[in-house]
Amino acid sequence: MQKAQQNFRLQAWITALSVVLFIAKIIAFYLTHSLSILTDALESIVNVLAGFIGLFSLFIAAKPRDTDHPYGHGKAEFVSAAAEGALIVAAGFFVIYETVQNIITKSPLEQIDTGLILVATTGALNYIAGSFCINMGKKNNSLALQASGKHLHIDTYSTVGVITGLLIIYFTHLYWLDKLIAGLLSIIIIYNGYKILRSSLAGIMDEADMDLIKQFVEVLNRNRRENWIDIHNLRVIKYGSTLHIDCHLTVPWYMNIHEAHEEVEALGKIISKTFGDAIEFFVHTDGCLPFSCSICTKTDCEKRQHPFTHRVDWSYKNIITNKKHNSETVNN
Repeated sequence: MQKAQQNFRLQAWITALSVVLFIAKIIAFYLTHSLSILTDALESIVNVLAGFIGLFSLFIAAKPRDTDHPYGHGKAEFVSAAAEGALIVAAGFFVIYETVQNIITKSPLEQIDTGLILVATTGALNYIAGSFCINMGKKNNSLALQASGKHLHIDTYSTVGVITGLLIIYFTHLYWLDKLIAGLLSIIIIYNGYKILRSSLAGIMDEADMDLIKQFVEVLNRNRRENWIDIHNLRVIKYGSTLHIDCHLTVPWYMNIHEAHEEVEALGKIISKTFGDAIEFFVHTDGCLPFSCSICTKTDCEKRQHPFTHRVDWSYKNIITNKKHNSETVNN
């Protein structure tokens, strides 16, 4: 809950900053009539709208679970990110439309130097805020914060492009470059909006996060205990800042309930140390079977029926299958 509140407060500051930077870019556009600055401003208005959407989603996600939402409200963050991605794509297409219109009307550029100062200032502030937002989002497993931070970084990169173009225009008077820059930036905006939209829809559909699972497997292999004969049927699902993890843990069949529970507790502590405490574990314990002896590394087992042959290293492919590992398991 504490992390959810941190996410909400940071998103509130980011939203307020987005409003200020949007106003600054609009002023720069009216001073210069630069289409590339308008492109930058449009991405900022998307950040403003997305900021308010993200703020609302984090408020919802921070609410505790209830009878209607037994897994909590974290999925609201994915809906927020989807809306932000859709808005960015729409802004990109609007810039293309404005570029075509400007080619026809041929609006002149004015006060480029003043516009440069305003836009450069907004770019620097965006990058600093975006970095802080991404770092906090990764720390707290918040997709909404990471999406907001990425938006701000994308905004910064487009601002750098605008500044570069305006500098060239200022010294060369090649005013047609303004339209070219706006067109190129709109394509970048659309592509980045698509990536954010794709990521959020993957979260809504509970698509497996391969990178997260691979990191999870690496932690398990490094901290493996001899009573963990195998782990299989692993699933990791994100609900906002909370990770829901369920798996089957195979332990020696002769352990009592208390001993098996201690192994589950040890597993939970190792994972929480790496991924934070916003984790829910659902671990099903299985007793080992005779075929497990060949891969069991337990050295003092008095019930062993077959000699140890080799250790099976857990991997993304073999740990997600709903099947106990045995001597025929292939390492991938």
